[in-house]
Amino acid sequence: MTAWIDRLKQGLARTRAGLTDAIARVVGRGPSLGATQLEEIEEILISGDVGARLAAAIVGELGARLRRDGGSAAAALATLKALVAERLAGCERVFGLRQDGEPTVALVAGVNGSGKTTTIAKLASHLRERDPSLVVTLAAADTFRAAAIEQLTVWAERVGADVVKHQLGADPSAVVFDALERARRRGGVLLIDTAGRLQTKHNLMEELKKIERTVEKRLGRPSDERLLVVDATTGQNAISQASLFHEAIGLTGLVLTKLDGTAKGGVVLSIWEELKLPILYIGVGETREDLHEFSAREFVDALFGS
Repeated sequence: MTAWIDRLKQGLARTRAGLTDAIARVVGRGPSLGATQLEEIEEILISGDVGARLAAAIVGELGARLRRDGGSAAAALATLKALVAERLAGCERVFGLRQDGEPTVALVAGVNGSGKTTTIAKLASHLRERDPSLVVTLAAADTFRAAAIEQLTVWAERVGADVVKHQLGADPSAVVFDALERARRRGGVLLIDTAGRLQTKHNLMEELKKIERTVEKRLGRPSDERLLVVDATTGQNAISQASLFHEAIGLTGLVLTKLDGTAKGGVVLSIWEELKLPILYIGVGETREDLHEFSAREFVDALFGS
């Protein structure tokens, strides 16, 4: 766990420099915080992609608590940390496995470039590490990109998973149907890779809906997880992305990748505040060890350099 905490702190270095370190400089200028300093803190939060409305609410509460408790500027950072932790309460959830003998099915979506296919492989590796006897099947249902099929095949070999694939351009739902058949025979977990870009957003969403209908028809129930992989470097655009996918397939949770590549990790707060979709995993690098189950406490501690 210590190794992960160190990775997380390193991965959030840009966000910490642009957000909490910048705020620390503001509160360090004097013994108390006035309106000007609070306004500066709000601007810093907004620049870190916390979102204007949420930033205003946090700073308003910060000022109120400092006035109520007679807190000094020195206490402001600790108070702000507590407020951020409170805002993130309830945002984490673990990937659950079915216990009824039926396969656990997870549909994984995300636009091209979000790290979706790699995330699926890392997730498969984590699940196998937790239970080496667990059967993991990968469905290469992004049949519009040869690279996606090849990448998933290579990863399947690395992590000891099965892969179900068809030829380039095949019907993604047919791939999913065959993968479901294999998963029903073998049990375990089925992770479905999906297309990240079709000609229009409408076409993409309709394709995802079709895949989900295939799951429901074959299993008599929806997929257990409908996860969206979101590139944190896209900032506020991540929220609009998630809203579209959520409207289409009813997301059950999010995976945030590339937090190490942005100074605007405050988007984590915005996403939870706007969508109330739990965050299952976060990624702060390229290796398997850089994807980890999300913990709000660990995130806040790393963000504030604790």
